Amino acid sequence: MSDPVLELTEDAFLGGQLHLKQLKLGHRAGHDAVLLAAATAARAGDRVADLGAGVGAAGLAVARRVTGINLVLVEIDAALAGLARANADANAIQADVIVLDVEADAAAFAAAGLGPDSVDTVLMNPPFNDPARHRASPDTARGIAHMATATTLLRWVHAARRILKSKGALTLIWRADGIAEVLSALDHGFGSLQVLPVHGDAQATANRILVRATKGGRAPTQIFPALMLNDEPGVPNKRVQEILAGKGSLPLANP
Repeated sequence: MSDPVLELTEDAFLGGQLHLKQLKLGHRAGHDAVLLAAATAARAGDRVADLGAGVGAAGLAVARRVTGINLVLVEIDAALAGLARANADANAIQADVIVLDVEADAAAFAAAGLGPDSVDTVLMNPPFNDPARHRASPDTARGIAHMATATTLLRWVHAARRILKSKGALTLIWRADGIAEVLSALDHGFGSLQVLPVHGDAQATANRILVRATKGGRAPTQIFPALMLNDEPGVPNKRVQEILAGKGSLPLANP
């Protein structure tokens, strides 16, 4: 019998513009990755690093929208990194895939080709579930992908700050109820914050925030009108469906 943990699915993203193989069980890419990609600003020639890339969904989605970027996918799990590499090849997207712990020190990053001030754009979807309120998954990889420690966000933001060039941008997605943690983590070295709350529908409180921050930025913080995934329960928002289909981007991706 085959081991179900190793079974793969092939799933279409961006309305079929991107096809990704991923594990049938464990952490799977979904709407968060696509929204993160749609909120990430990049231009041709930029070096773009996706930290905690998993099978490459967010980073590859950025590369599909913005041709000519130099994409780096950073993932701690060697099996997922292998899938990310295969997905990049299958979609004819050039990407460097690095097996590396995002919380590793500067020397490890430099040895992997990610030295200080070497990246134009960073995007990341760090583990963000609070272990005090969420039961950890028995699947080890899924647990690593979802569960945060008290220092996870700080360390991931620190890694992004170190590798970003001056005025480079970090875009991340996090729990909406953890906005204070995000603002605190970005308080040192980042500014010009842009925040986009994401709601299931207009009757629900926000459950995600997308945040763009500029290394060394000094502009006032901006909070954008909320993004509603559904106009009402069970009725998908047309604009969000277009974004998920790879037609356009979110306001945070504007230069």
